Amino acid sequence: MAGAAHCSLQAKRLLLDPKFEGYKLSLEPLACYQLGLDAAVAEVQLRDDQYTLDHMRAFGMYNYLHLDSWYQDNVYYVDQFGRVMNLSVTLDTALQKPREVFRLPADLTAYDNRLCASIHFSSPTRVTLSDGTGRLYLIKSGKRGNSASEKWEIMFNEELGSPFIIAHSMSFVKSDTHSLAVLLLRVEKDELDSKGSGFHVTLEWVTIAEISKEGDHRYEITKRRVLQGKSVPHYAAIEPSGDGLMIVSHKPFKFMESESDKLEEKDDTNVLNEKKDPLYYWQQTEDDVTVTVDLPQDITKDDIKVRFSPDNICVTLRDQPPLMEGKLYSSVDHESCAWIIKENKSLEISLIKKNEGPRWPELIVGDTRGKFIMDSSQCSEIAESLMHLTSEVMNPNPEKEKPPCNAQELEECDAFLEDGASLSRFDGDTLKVTHIINLGSNQYLFSVVVNPKEMPCFCLRHDVDALLWQPHSDQPENMWEHIATFNALGYVQASKQDKKFMACAPDYSYAALCECLRRVFIYRQPTPLSTVLYNRKEGRQVGQVAKQLVATLEANDPILGFQATNERLFVLTTKTLFLIKVNSGN
Repeated sequence: MAGAAHCSLQAKRLLLDPKFEGYKLSLEPLACYQLGLDAAVAEVQLRDDQYTLDHMRAFGMYNYLHLDSWYQDNVYYVDQFGRVMNLSVTLDTALQKPREVFRLPADLTAYDNRLCASIHFSSPTRVTLSDGTGRLYLIKSGKRGNSASEKWEIMFNEELGSPFIIAHSMSFVKSDTHSLAVLLLRVEKDELDSKGSGFHVTLEWVTIAEISKEGDHRYEITKRRVLQGKSVPHYAAIEPSGDGLMIVSHKPFKFMESESDKLEEKDDTNVLNEKKDPLYYWQQTEDDVTVTVDLPQDITKDDIKVRFSPDNICVTLRDQPPLMEGKLYSSVDHESCAWIIKENKSLEISLIKKNEGPRWPELIVGDTRGKFIMDSSQCSEIAESLMHLTSEVMNPNPEKEKPPCNAQELEECDAFLEDGASLSRFDGDTLKVTHIINLGSNQYLFSVVVNPKEMPCFCLRHDVDALLWQPHSDQPENMWEHIATFNALGYVQASKQDKKFMACAPDYSYAALCECLRRVFIYRQPTPLSTVLYNRKEGRQVGQVAKQLVATLEANDPILGFQATNERLFVLTTKTLFLIKVNSGN
């Protein structure tokens, strides 16, 4: 990542509300509709060998309800019989039962090590589908959400190795050729990882293109690339052009090289390792600096030339290029400097400091080939000088005006993850990281598709707020745009111990989260009041208020899926699909 541009996210001040007063609990009733499912959702429980946190994040917390962002209020799920079921809503009071639009050819119950089936909608007429056994399907769907024109037809299917779930897919046209890029997520056993979890995470970037041969049009895989990391990414998405990839993860990902690249990298590593041995060693006191250089066996005193000046030094052996040359960190008394050859065939150079006392952080400015050796007395002196910064007790001096921070006084929402996540952008041609952002304490919350023609947006915590960011891969100067703010949502969500999924409306009118069982919390954006309301503490009129609503589902089964549209929340349990009317269509 040495060549990557280190960037930062620039929040728009106009979208921030420093005077936000919080959410007011509203008791207004929410219309909630429920549909019983003909067959249970095809939930896949974690096996005994899927015991890591990465397995839980990738598969245990999987969202089994899939929102088709190309069509309004159109959701899909896969049931235990391998049927892809669809519910398209136009009128809440005239809900139809979910209908079958496709049936997976494979008998899912025959596979012991399968994962959950996954779906992603690449375009208005293309769907990528995985049955969880390692097989990828490309479907031509027709116009979805309409029983008359929606007919799913397999255009491509192929076994791609071990089981995976689809993280993202994108349809695009390049050089007059229609292509699809699909991102496959796996958690695989890592035999070389003896100290960690024993697993690594791979993202396989597969490109499928339409090939025409003698009038026959069919899809074939044209490119397969694999990234590997040590944590499940929070966010992974392919750019609309298919030229790049963006990943948010706690631990970095990198492309796996081909054998030729590995040999080349190994050669470079060997060269670096050869250079690791220091060219010289040096020590210092307050008065002088001593430099030691190992000499080849055949070097004599006559072969050595050492030139001293007040600010420079030059050491040459025979007629070779200078072994050491450059500007000294500080001036020396060059007339008092000297050198000798020791019995162990090493050259010892003594430099007398012109200014006694200050320590030199380096010998020759910019030269990293040497190694500084510190004696035990100097180590003890430095440790003693730093001792006032540490203590074995919480508050060694209680009389001080500002005692140390007490971590027990912090709330959960003030605590951040141990190692912050990073946002990386990979180039599809060079397979290198071109941009990187260290997110630090900006905790990842969720992603949402605002415009299906663009990459998904991601929501990050900034202080107490939650900020929504839209990636623009075609705008290098504004690659991540701050498009919306959910006031205090970062603080609020941290208090929900049992939260499972988070989402927001594509028009940003509300954000929502659900717990593992029953409860759904909705946070609406501030809206103007129709009545006069005063803040009793400050005696001023309040112009707008943000409302919090709570819905409790009549179900004892765990929530398996959660999706939000501009008007409705869809909540999926094992045997029931709930619709919560959040906004009217006006």
